[in-house]
Amino acid sequence: MRGPHNIWRLIRTGATLERTGAMGAVLEAFEAPTALRVVARSLALPFRWLGYRGDPAMPPVPRALTALGPAYIKFGQVLSTRPDVVGDELAQQLRVLQDKLPPFATQTAQTEIEKELGRPLETMFSSFGPAVAAASIAQVHKAQLAQTGQPVAVKVLRPGIERAFRKDIDAFYLAARMVELFSPGARRLRPIEVITHFDGVVRGELDLRLEASSASEFAANTEKDQGFQLPTVRWDYSARRVMTLDWADGAPMGDNDAIDAAGHDRTALSERVLRLFLQHALRDGFFHADLHQGNLKVAANGDIIAYDFGIMGHIDEYTRRVYAEILFGFIRRDYKRVAEVHFEAGYVPADQDVDEFARALRAVGEPIFGMDATRISMGRLLSYLFEVTERFGMETRTELILLQRTMVVVEGVARSLNPHINIWQVASPIVSDYISKSIGPKAILNDLAKTARVMARFGPRLPRLVENALIRQSNTDAPPHPLSKRSLILALASGIICGAGAALLAVALV
Repeated sequence: MRGPHNIWRLIRTGATLERTGAMGAVLEAFEAPTALRVVARSLALPFRWLGYRGDPAMPPVPRALTALGPAYIKFGQVLSTRPDVVGDELAQQLRVLQDKLPPFATQTAQTEIEKELGRPLETMFSSFGPAVAAASIAQVHKAQLAQTGQPVAVKVLRPGIERAFRKDIDAFYLAARMVELFSPGARRLRPIEVITHFDGVVRGELDLRLEASSASEFAANTEKDQGFQLPTVRWDYSARRVMTLDWADGAPMGDNDAIDAAGHDRTALSERVLRLFLQHALRDGFFHADLHQGNLKVAANGDIIAYDFGIMGHIDEYTRRVYAEILFGFIRRDYKRVAEVHFEAGYVPADQDVDEFARALRAVGEPIFGMDATRISMGRLLSYLFEVTERFGMETRTELILLQRTMVVVEGVARSLNPHINIWQVASPIVSDYISKSIGPKAILNDLAKTARVMARFGPRLPRLVENALIRQSNTDAPPHPLSKRSLILALASGIICGAGAALLAVALV
């Protein structure tokens, strides 16, 4: 029964948070109302002895989440991408949350793979080693394909992980509803929305076919990017609970000594990793949203290799243009234009004062541009920007928060390779090039071509649409409006003209 299980799980959760010292930190990070803090502490304190002890060497919140198990670890990881919800300090703690759990038995993994792929293991792999990485949802083994001897990475979900996550997510929903019910003041924290976001992320990661699809799409987008490569998905050895990719050989991006020993130029690597991320975000609108050192290697030829595609970010074309204009405005220190872009995009309510907003943006940008070049941070700029826009009534946009969080991580990777990198100097050509292609005359022609193609597809349907409108009009009891037939004729004529013109334009521009 879900009810008793959820209540018991929440008791155990509260007891663990209290025992590890995480309760106060969590309530503070969420800016929970006083009444909610008093109720939460009062309910958890008597059950403190039921809580898990966790690892005392860890900070309180990561300590509690690690002790509570895989669903809570993953929840912490997802919250680390939402500083708008938990605050910068706790988000920073959660980013270093070690997603390392004891691996399950290799024999169990082999059984799961055989069951999922429907073939004996020895017919697929000539060798199959122990787990090389174990995370909250899955673990990875190094193996060799039986047919070719190609080394591959085989990712397999933990047995029963779907059911375990489902049970814990049910408990999370119950907790969110209780918060909204007993503390109306906490509704501004949007607890149901937070859990729904987490639920969606986990559902995607529990189907490895979706991760394989993301890897395949990412590879198609970036196949012409110089100095960048991705492991190939082995679809014949992948299914819902198993994913196989080519093994990525290279020096770990977090090991500068190994990179130096291999003779790679760390300055060039630092600039390339930043440029690649911006190109993927702006050009493609599809980017790796977990681009830390643990998911990057440097190949023998100097290429950057990325892997682990469980968390990907997506930005639609319109939002990319807005984001690029904002960055471009800051690069030029044109704060009035940055303010206008926010208003034009509808990010800031129209009843706000654009000049006042521009002055607030200047207060954000000038201190940063007054820094030494090596300390200028695009991630910090975006963080400050979101603080200002929130004060002017801008609603949180999850895709931009994820972009900002990834930007911070990528900057960290770049600076670990080259502490003296000038982030804005590297970013400026990428942003400027995107602006010239997406906002200039060529972009307008491309937009018109897309519009024309859509309109042309509706051309054959226009006569039927007009006929149906005439039939509906003739079947009504009320006398026809004196302009109705004329309007329909005009609509038909304009539709034909627009459809023909759109078709001609589409042909001309294709």
